[in-house]
Amino acid sequence: MPINVLLVDDSAVMRRMITRTLQLSGVPLGAVVPCANGAEALEALRVSRVDLALVDINMPVMDGEQFLDHVRADPRLAPLPVVIVSTESSPTRVQRLRQKGALFVHKPFTPELLRDTIHSLPGLAHDPAAPTPAPPGGDLDF
Repeated sequence: MPINVLLVDDSAVMRRMITRTLQLSGVPLGAVVPCANGAEALEALRVSRVDLALVDINMPVMDGEQFLDHVRADPRLAPLPVVIVSTESSPTRVQRLRQKGALFVHKPFTPELLRDTIHSLPGLAHDPAAPTPAPPGGDLDF
C-alpha cells in the first residue's frame, strides 16, 4: 500500500533530495506533500491525507519541535508517525524529541536507513510477501 508522506524542510533542495531518497529506498511511495515549515505542514494536514511526516528541526516560522508539539496535542493528529530528519547534534534535544514519540534520522543518511526506519513504524511495517523493488542506479548517500 503506498505511503503518503508529509515532507517538511525549509530547503527546497533538501526536499528534492529526500524525495529522491524515498524513491530509491523501495518504500511504496504515494503522494509527497512538501512544506517549508511547521505552520505550512499543519495547514497541509488539514487538507491532505498523510501516513507519515518527515520533518526537519531548524526552520523559520515554526520549527520541527513546535510542529511535533502541535501534532501530539491534537487528538486527531497525535497518532501520526513522525520521523525527524536533521543534522541536530544535541543529545538532549534528540532525546526530548524521542520522548515526544518521534524517531530520529541524522543527515546524511542512505535510502536503506530511511527505508528501515519507516518499516519500523507500526502500521507502516514492510509486508515481507510484497516484492521490494531494487533502487535504480545504485545507492545515494546524502
